[in-house]
Amino acid sequence: MATALDLRGRTALVTGAAGGIGAACALRLAAAGARVRALDRDAPGLDALCARSAHLPGTVESVLLDLTDLDAAEEAAVGTDILVNNAGTQLVRPIQDFPPEEFRAVLTLLLEAPFRLLRGALPHMYERGWGRVVNVSSVHGLRGSPYKSAYVAAKHGLEGLSKVTALEGAPHGVTSNCVSPGYVRTPLVEKQLADQAALHDIPVESVLTGILLADSALKRLIEPGEVAEAVAYLCGPHASLITGTTLTMDGGWTAH
Repeated sequence: MATALDLRGRTALVTGAAGGIGAACALRLAAAGARVRALDRDAPGLDALCARSAHLPGTVESVLLDLTDLDAAEEAAVGTDILVNNAGTQLVRPIQDFPPEEFRAVLTLLLEAPFRLLRGALPHMYERGWGRVVNVSSVHGLRGSPYKSAYVAAKHGLEGLSKVTALEGAPHGVTSNCVSPGYVRTPLVEKQLADQAALHDIPVESVLTGILLADSALKRLIEPGEVAEAVAYLCGPHASLITGTTLTMDGGWTAH
């Protein structure tokens, strides 16, 4: 018998929630009845998300915050039962040309901010004897790619942080896992497709299958809603013994 996801009475915090994967996660958790704090620095995006959530059983509250304000990030996570670390950024450069300040900025957002959010969230989870941490990682948390030194380093670090959280949280009823997708249909990825198509003078579909998805057995983008369903699954009662691991959604990329 299938178990419905019921998160009534739970408070969730989703970072990078104004669009893409984050918005899909916020809406999915609110659909299960959670009180969702949607955190982002994109005010219009948060307004649009709140409007989309009006009919759902749960609620979505916008939290306008830049996660590089680490003290504020830690404070924003206080009192949450479910933490979804999703916010991210990307810069593609060879190592010798990668600006050190940009490398530091990527690690701050993708790795140090999740650590500070955990510091804020875990005491409440431990007190209640229940908590769910889901880190939206990437196939690049499991595999390397050229020119993405900061992103790959941060995502590998996030995978490690998630495992440590799982080990420390287990006696307190807290699970911690990663969801690691390949390329997801987001505005950022669609722009990459268009730019590559223009650069090489080839159709967008050829860029998708021949370049972006060259290492993937399934030649299509992942939809944000698919990632959100994986996040929701890890928050459900049927996943209570899944911790310290990674749910990989890469179309077979890592099967090589």
